[in-house]
Amino acid sequence: MNRRHLNSTDRQISSLGLGTVKFGRNESVKYPTAFELPTDGEILSLLDLAQEEGINLLDTAPAYGSSEERLGKLLGSRRDDWNIVSKAGENFENSASTYDFSSKAIRESVEQTLLSLRTDRVECLLLHSDGNDLDILDNSGAVETLFELKNAGKVLSIGISTKTLAGGQRAIALGLDAVMVTYNPWATSEGEVLDEANVEGTSVFIKKALGSGWFGDEEKPADPVETAFRFIFDHPATTSIIVGTINPGHLRENCATMRRIEKV
Repeated sequence: MNRRHLNSTDRQISSLGLGTVKFGRNESVKYPTAFELPTDGEILSLLDLAQEEGINLLDTAPAYGSSEERLGKLLGSRRDDWNIVSKAGENFENSASTYDFSSKAIRESVEQTLLSLRTDRVECLLLHSDGNDLDILDNSGAVETLFELKNAGKVLSIGISTKTLAGGQRAIALGLDAVMVTYNPWATSEGEVLDEANVEGTSVFIKKALGSGWFGDEEKPADPVETAFRFIFDHPATTSIIVGTINPGHLRENCATMRRIEKV
């Protein structure tokens, strides 16, 4: 699997990243079918498979329930084999999300993330937007705090997981290292963010590449995964697609599709 540079670091990250929301949270999630949380053994097997397939990127967040804590326990001595993207600003407790983007909250969130993951740094930290992207970026003090955490070496690159076109554009203008945006053949409204990221060298993580299992109202293509992956990587700004799965078969299929696209 091809690897691409993570902006502002010396790290090369895989074209596919493994999203881990399903490692730790199965309530108030927008997937078409319900699921049970995997056992520790099932997670370890999935991590082994991901490594064998060439994946070296994990995406997690405090809002993903017990995901960070479980990863911290299970990665163990293999922590340095992985590049970890985490987030700050959103927490999920008592079946509901709460948001706090104050400097104090961001710092406390990062310290808890490092403790949960049993590590001294994360390769990328993103603000976990509640949809008010511009207010978060311009008025909360979170951006300044991200730069301070980066300077302290606790995070190697910084950015935001956005929900609006304007938010992604502002993040790039502010000089953040990375953005995470929704972009697929059925959702192209944030495409201009990729255009601007390509000019500035901003890393771009793609979320909801497969629409969380929903592929829009139009006729479903014969191979929606390949259709989506080809469309996304046709844009030169794309760094990595984050796909969350706990199904080994789906993971193998996704990796095989990526190899066909990349001709690896």
